[in-house]
Amino acid sequence: MQACAGGMAEHPAHACTEPTQPSVYNEGGQTGNDKKGSLMALTLASAAHLLQEHHLLHEIIRGDRWTLNAGEFKGANTAFSAVTYDTRKVDQGTLLFCKGAFRPEFLDGIDARGLAAYVSETEFHDRTAAPGLIVSDVRKAMSLLSAAFYGRPQEQLTVIGITGTKGKTTTAYFTHAVLNAISGGKAALFSSVDNCVDGHTYVESDLTTPESLDAFRMMSEAVEHGMRYLVMEVSSQAYKVNRVYGLTFDVGAFLNISPDHISPIEHPTFEDYLWCKRQIVDNCRTLVLGVDADHADLIRQQAERDNRKVITFALHDTAAHATPADVTASPVDAGHTRYRIETDGADLGTFSLALDGDFNYANAAAAVAIIHALGLNASPQALHAMERVTIAGRMERFENPSTNTIAIVDYAHNGISVTALLDYVNERFGERHPNITLITGSAGNKAYDRRKEIVEAAQHRISRFIFTEDDTNTEPTEDICKQMAGYVTNPQVESDIILDRAQAIEDAATAAKSHPERLDVILAIGKGNERWIKRLNRHTPYEGDNAILARMLG
Repeated sequence: MQACAGGMAEHPAHACTEPTQPSVYNEGGQTGNDKKGSLMALTLASAAHLLQEHHLLHEIIRGDRWTLNAGEFKGANTAFSAVTYDTRKVDQGTLLFCKGAFRPEFLDGIDARGLAAYVSETEFHDRTAAPGLIVSDVRKAMSLLSAAFYGRPQEQLTVIGITGTKGKTTTAYFTHAVLNAISGGKAALFSSVDNCVDGHTYVESDLTTPESLDAFRMMSEAVEHGMRYLVMEVSSQAYKVNRVYGLTFDVGAFLNISPDHISPIEHPTFEDYLWCKRQIVDNCRTLVLGVDADHADLIRQQAERDNRKVITFALHDTAAHATPADVTASPVDAGHTRYRIETDGADLGTFSLALDGDFNYANAAAAVAIIHALGLNASPQALHAMERVTIAGRMERFENPSTNTIAIVDYAHNGISVTALLDYVNERFGERHPNITLITGSAGNKAYDRRKEIVEAAQHRISRFIFTEDDTNTEPTEDICKQMAGYVTNPQVESDIILDRAQAIEDAATAAKSHPERLDVILAIGKGNERWIKRLNRHTPYEGDNAILARMLG
């Protein structure tokens, strides 16, 4: 069993399945800030009305009939029994969203299974007799209609959205732990690691931010479980592809920003990446902002334009790094193992987190700022729930004193996170002049800038690179490793390519064992506790960085 914020993960995993009956609440759009709802089922007629309200509906097509009036079709006021974007799940009365790399042949034979209607940017009258709601943006339509189908569950939850290049997951877990402590376990969580809809059962997630249909389904489950709060990570892609379209957060947190996810299939430029991240400002009621974040002034201007209240947080790790903020975290010992957190000048106590690193104390300050923004008076006991939070694969540490070896597994995957990780190693172990080995690869087919950033952040601070496989997808692992090795310009750092990731970690551990007279620090980054590697668009089983190091170091 894996220790998680707010309790222990329960396995086998809690099943998240689509309900067989629709929730019946108002299908209206998510344009206002008022929380309300009225009983009403989602039908072809009400779906068309909602899409027209949001200027998304082109027309409704069935055979040779093109119209804006859904009432012309038989069954227009019959409630849909299910919603899905997977044709394999279509059953009697289902509304289907044709999104992404959808192919017309997916619809072959679908009428026999009871397709009620479909939503698409392209009409398929030659493939199905079901009416098609033809829209300008199927992802926006899916978000609006899914919220309606599941009864607008966000209106029965206090929803917190967290974005930033670094720290989203940790801040989400800290916030979740405190809210669970305050509410008696009534907080749900959507994160890049796990989803939790009942306050204590954690299920491995597929995306940082779920597809909108899945998000509203899980919100509905959270409401059924009596949850009062939802903490969720919000990625730049979530705004890029409209996974959170129309969703207003009670509190939106903008932690930090640095170049990342720049590629032809993600964000073409940093400006586009930042713009997508900044959408959380327009779609929240109160903003929590890292006061030292790059472009914080621009984000403040946007918040002021939108009349958003802003609560700030900061890490005061040195005298020179002490920007005034509403919530601050400051070290109380030379080793930076304990931090004092203050809000508006009031001392909330001294904290010693299970998750090492100054950056995690910044995340703790962000979580406290979120609690402050919600207007909650957290007890010291509730706030100290953050100290018990561990996240497998994030700053997960292994030690073997007999071989003088320390290993850390972390999800660090870009320049800024590698810099933060090496800063931590220097603070904790620098006086012992450790021999540092960095085991790294980089994702394939995207975020090409990360490869050079990782090398440049590390090459003057470590002893050895081992370049190996990450989620290389369709791009050859060897090509990525050779490219990264080509960025190494420091002749003093050793550079090796070991394509098999397990073998790469084993090699580093074996080399460390052969030199017990020195301190060896092994950093395995990028994969965390993931038990798979993505190859050719498929997840293939993998032992896991932390499992291999536990096996090698004992």
